[in-house]
Amino acid sequence: MSRNHALRSVSPLALTIALVLHVSAAQAQQVEELPAIDVAGQSEAAAPAANVPVSGAAVVAPPPIVQKYQLPVMVDSITAQRIEETINIVDPEDAVKYMPSLFVRKRNEGDNQAVLATRTWGLNSSARTLIYADDILLSTLIGNNNSYAAPHWNLVAPESIERIDFLEGPFAAAYPGNSMGGVMLITTKMPDKLTMTAKQTEALQHFSLYGTDANYRTDQTSATIGDRIGIFSWFASANYQNSYSQPLTYTTNATPPAGTLGTFGALTKQGLPADVVGTGALLHTNEVSANLKLALDFTPWLRGTYQIGFWSYDASSSPQTYLTSTATGGPTFGKVSGFASAEYTWLEQHLANAVSLRSDTRGALDFDISASTYDYLTDIQRNPFSVTPVGVGFTQNGRITRLDGTNWENVDFKGIWRPFGVNGANEVSFGLHGDRYYLNNPTYQTTTWNAGSNTGTGFLYSDGLGQTETGGLWAQDVWKIIPDLKLTLGGRLESWKASDGFNLATTQNTTVGSPTVGTITSSKGTYQPELHAVDFSPKASLSWQPNKEWEITGSFGDAYRYPTVQELYAISTSGANYVIPNPYLTPEQDLVGEIDIERKWEDGKVRLSLFHENTFNALISQTNTATLSNGAQGTVSSVANVAQTQNQGVELSAQKDNVLIRGMQIFGSVTYVDSHILSDPTWAGTNPFTGLPDSVVGKHVPYVPVFRSTFGMTYRPDPYWAFTLAARYSGKQYSTLDNTDVISNVYGAFDNFFVVDLRVHYSVNDNVSLDFGVDNLNNETYFLFHPFPKRTFVADAKVKF
Repeated sequence: MSRNHALRSVSPLALTIALVLHVSAAQAQQVEELPAIDVAGQSEAAAPAANVPVSGAAVVAPPPIVQKYQLPVMVDSITAQRIEETINIVDPEDAVKYMPSLFVRKRNEGDNQAVLATRTWGLNSSARTLIYADDILLSTLIGNNNSYAAPHWNLVAPESIERIDFLEGPFAAAYPGNSMGGVMLITTKMPDKLTMTAKQTEALQHFSLYGTDANYRTDQTSATIGDRIGIFSWFASANYQNSYSQPLTYTTNATPPAGTLGTFGALTKQGLPADVVGTGALLHTNEVSANLKLALDFTPWLRGTYQIGFWSYDASSSPQTYLTSTATGGPTFGKVSGFASAEYTWLEQHLANAVSLRSDTRGALDFDISASTYDYLTDIQRNPFSVTPVGVGFTQNGRITRLDGTNWENVDFKGIWRPFGVNGANEVSFGLHGDRYYLNNPTYQTTTWNAGSNTGTGFLYSDGLGQTETGGLWAQDVWKIIPDLKLTLGGRLESWKASDGFNLATTQNTTVGSPTVGTITSSKGTYQPELHAVDFSPKASLSWQPNKEWEITGSFGDAYRYPTVQELYAISTSGANYVIPNPYLTPEQDLVGEIDIERKWEDGKVRLSLFHENTFNALISQTNTATLSNGAQGTVSSVANVAQTQNQGVELSAQKDNVLIRGMQIFGSVTYVDSHILSDPTWAGTNPFTGLPDSVVGKHVPYVPVFRSTFGMTYRPDPYWAFTLAARYSGKQYSTLDNTDVISNVYGAFDNFFVVDLRVHYSVNDNVSLDFGVDNLNNETYFLFHPFPKRTFVADAKVKF
């Protein structure tokens, strides 16, 4: 298959930028000094060192991100010190759980499917947000879902995080259309002297629901070490986690299986019978992440870096049946084949590399060059095809699902030109971008599911592969019309191609007890058409800062998000749930307008944001109930272009120190979103309650709650103690386009929830700290498709050398 790695370019714009570079180089006469500049273009003091005890009045608003390239957005940030003091952090994604409007669907400790939801895009929109750890893209842009397209957070050890910054919306030309939900920048540590840390974290959860009543534990050991020797600096981190999860899924059946006892009566999220007969996945995972970051300062203004990250995930899952046989009194699966999808082993080993070269003269001209790769070295999941007719056994034959061979590459060149010097009225930035994503997703038949070759018999149940390529050219001009008024204009030109698509699907015998269960009865392979698109996305922002306390910014952004290889070509089954690709998708276009009003104090800030977003040809997964070949009920999901959706609303966020008493810090946010489908002429679904065709116009966009809020307070009575109490709320989310999933508190539903967290931090001295906390202190029971963790106790001890 053709794998053309060449980046696309557009000659007239490329020649223009080349001319600008030539002229600027000729005019540059000197290198000027410039203080650190944040994304709003303001000079600020440097960040305080992490883990140093401070007085009772902590600075709640972290220092702005040091950013050469002025960006037309306001930024929410959190530093390592605040993470350590206020958040029960087991996994890196925990660090963002109190940031305004953000929510991470983390099902369990060590979850490899933790998707980030933003204020207008929900839990099934992993390709609508960009997440970077330094130069490594953690977003898995091979797909747009909450399973294997979730970000690879676990490449980042929690102890390696220096700070996290979140940029809202697609307003910066430097980022592709996947920034429509926002951009998260994780900066990892780089020491200036010999530094070592060791940390042990323990988490314990008691979970009780249906027929499960048990404790589940997580152990985590972390270590970091780094140093600087002259012009060379380095930092290494390692993290090991051993975790047992609560039930992540449940096995259901329309009726109690014949000859059994122990069924719990229940419904689906749409009100159909779905009695719970046992758990699905009870997951045990062993995870290892290791990262190395090297930096060499060739000159005081030129630095080269290299990063390598490795992640290993070794998981095994087994279901627990609630059923007993009326004949023998022993446990049984009752011939419910759904138990088989929860019995599996899964081995993943991924490798990421990144290299960069950056100048920081702060003179007339600066540049950044970076390249990164991400490779699935091993990614193999094995599970039996079905259950045995009697007892709690599984068939020997089964499936082997693989993603190894999947990979992606990103290359960026960025430049910045200051034609009138660092304090001049204009700053021009520009860049080139190229990426390639390749998906390889075969599922093999095997006669012995838990042993033998990783290609089984060599026969395929299904196959999905293909690739996408994008070339981009962007430019942005920041113009200070007057000292208080700043105009930013930008644009991004992109050329996209999807190619080499291939799908294979089979019809299989699924009758429990048949001697030929799992055999292929027919198959069909299809080569998919090549797709192309070329789009231009304008950006604009106007910011007025009448004084140092107030800032008002109005922004507009246009963005194109291209279909991922998973949406175009991936085909998969999980129990009775089928995912079918759509190779004829077109890009979605996002038009966003926003007004931000911010008031700052020395020890806090408050911001009001008004936003309006229209999305055309929105790429949204649509799921319908279907009767399978064995007569059982299942689901069939496929992505389609929804003609138009609209999200509009308001966000209020605030942070303030020394509220009522010295050392009392409050923080929080509330977001309201009016979200609706305006047009979807391709919708052909029926209402499950009436069986009649129904329109989705006027219905809520899936996975976007009307309200989401966070409120917390931290009390620091002295330099050693910090006490934090925080609460998170999310309203009801619909997961269907027609909003017929109205039944709450059942497996598969997306419930509203209110959870309270507690953390106590104690700095024994400059080298030792102890922490104790409780997540979901109020022991809330709720589902976000999966049942979420109950009350969980977290304790950790950290030593710094």
